[in-house]
Amino acid sequence: MSVTYSRREIDRRLFALAIPALGTLAVEPLYVAADTAIIGRVGSSELAGLAAAGAVLSLIVAGSNFLEYGTTERVARAHGAGDNARVRALAAHALGIGMALGILCFVVIISLARPLISLFDLSPETTAHAVRYLQVAAVGLPAIVTVIASQGVLRGLSQYRRPLRVLFASNILNVVLEVPMVIGFGWSVTGSALSTVIAQYVAAALLLRSTIQALGGWSPVELQSTLLWDLMKIGRQLGLRVASMLAVFTGATALAAKGGDVVLAAHQIVNGVFLLLALSLDALAVPAHTLLAESSGADSDVTTRLMSQRVYFWSLVAGVGLAVGVAATSGLIPGLFTSDGSVQSTTSSGLLMLAAVLVPGAIAFGGDGVLIGLGDHEFLGYSAFIHTAILSFALLSDHVRSGPGLGTVWALLLGWMIIRAITVIWRTKYLLNRDC
Repeated sequence: MSVTYSRREIDRRLFALAIPALGTLAVEPLYVAADTAIIGRVGSSELAGLAAAGAVLSLIVAGSNFLEYGTTERVARAHGAGDNARVRALAAHALGIGMALGILCFVVIISLARPLISLFDLSPETTAHAVRYLQVAAVGLPAIVTVIASQGVLRGLSQYRRPLRVLFASNILNVVLEVPMVIGFGWSVTGSALSTVIAQYVAAALLLRSTIQALGGWSPVELQSTLLWDLMKIGRQLGLRVASMLAVFTGATALAAKGGDVVLAAHQIVNGVFLLLALSLDALAVPAHTLLAESSGADSDVTTRLMSQRVYFWSLVAGVGLAVGVAATSGLIPGLFTSDGSVQSTTSSGLLMLAAVLVPGAIAFGGDGVLIGLGDHEFLGYSAFIHTAILSFALLSDHVRSGPGLGTVWALLLGWMIIRAITVIWRTKYLLNRDC
């Protein structure tokens, strides 16, 4: 049944989901921060090993997010259409894919842990710590992917607060277990990985329970190849998007490294600030997956159009606000991370460039959320690949490769964000004019 919402009602629904979404997005960095702080007290080689293993695990988590985003959109669309049978079938298939994918990742990581860590060219001692952490942490991969799939189902049903409560509780449990395991029992990186695995399985169990409750109970669902391949197709499309974006930021870091230690250190700080602020922008984009898919499923064209406009509006407001804040504090932020005068000066100039990046970046983030909500996964995947290809030509130019300053690195990222922002705005207008 089509339902039309006013601008005020849409804003209220958007922020009612954005606030718990922000908390949920912040949990993963808190996991990393807790592990880093505790292992950092053990030794530098242990910390370096944790960083290398964490980089591998982060790629797997990022690559599995398609299951969350795609499931959210499909479940919300079916929920908006009032098709409860399809909602249940989608939930069962998404959770099944999640468990299977998690087990596959576990087998691969356990088998290839040492070859993967060897790519980092670490010392023998650090390599041993990294391999040990990765092998133990791999046991938690089925739980991680199950958590991702469960969140996709719950978000599709507009249930954002349940994942927030569960994930924060599991983060606290991780710290409570990790301190005695690492420091009290002297288990070092093994204790850190083991505590995280336990917390992940607790989170997976609780979220599965919440998902079953949200669905009104669990009943057997017959395997439907059309649903299975639909979700897998979305995974391929959104996976291409994630891979393309990871390639951009990896390339930017490699480019900064060519500029020398000062440029690389400053880039690490600026990039860290960007990733932190990106949580705020994602918090507005993620509810768009749910709300736009739900209104599309209910055939409410007026609400879909107005909701798209509000997502873009509030994303722009957030981007401008964050940009002003970063520019105003560009002279203060570097001192929080380093005492090196050269790095501080370079970081300050990089933060000014970051401020410029945040405005088109906010539009690009919001637009991604809108297009995922409208089910335009294929366009997002291919356009992300094309954007990355365009930036790659710039990264490979002789002028850039000769050792750029931090300003050049972030100027390239600014250009990339502007192209992305223009693309998503054009695509959104095209879809809405076509469908409405």
